[in-house]
Amino acid sequence: MIRRITNKYITPDLVLNAYHQGFFPMAIESGEIGFYAFDQRGIIPLDERFVVRRSVRQILKKKDLLVTFDTAPLDVLRACSRRGDIPAYELWLSDELIELYMQLFEMGSVHTVEVWKASPEQGQQLVGGLYGLTIGAAFCGESMFSRVPFASQVALVHLVERLREHHFELLDAQMPSEHLKQFGLFECGHAEYIELFQRAAAKPAQF
Repeated sequence: MIRRITNKYITPDLVLNAYHQGFFPMAIESGEIGFYAFDQRGIIPLDERFVVRRSVRQILKKKDLLVTFDTAPLDVLRACSRRGDIPAYELWLSDELIELYMQLFEMGSVHTVEVWKASPEQGQQLVGGLYGLTIGAAFCGESMFSRVPFASQVALVHLVERLREHHFELLDAQMPSEHLKQFGLFECGHAEYIELFQRAAAKPAQF
């Protein structure tokens, strides 16, 4: 499913309303912002079904990566929009969308996870992270990035821990992927997703 509207009508409230209907925004090649929903939605479980592979656990045990929350939202958004594996003409996180997400961050709806690694020459360097949008007890994950191996996976593990601590009920990963299936991601249809989302969104939670 896809809906598209022109840039001039996009507002933070419109973006929030789209999430309530199961849609999320992406920039398209023409310069417009489209609203998308997949027939099959990817959900990362927040219970015992969440799996952390041994290789990731070993990275976590080293404790040489510092994880923070909501400390560098613009840097995370820019890093997600400029991943090296995405050609410039296929970027889906445009400058306009970054501005909208920053407005939503100021409203308390967008949140980020930052992963830092110390460098003797330059101090703490941002090496990975992710961002998403919260509505009630639902966290709608948007994108993640890594500049060193496992950094985005470390961010995801810390996100799940935080969501559990704050009694969130849903972690939406949008499109299912083989990469995220290693963490226990499962798929559900659009109608089932809307039911899960509305149930979680109706419950109060603070990130």
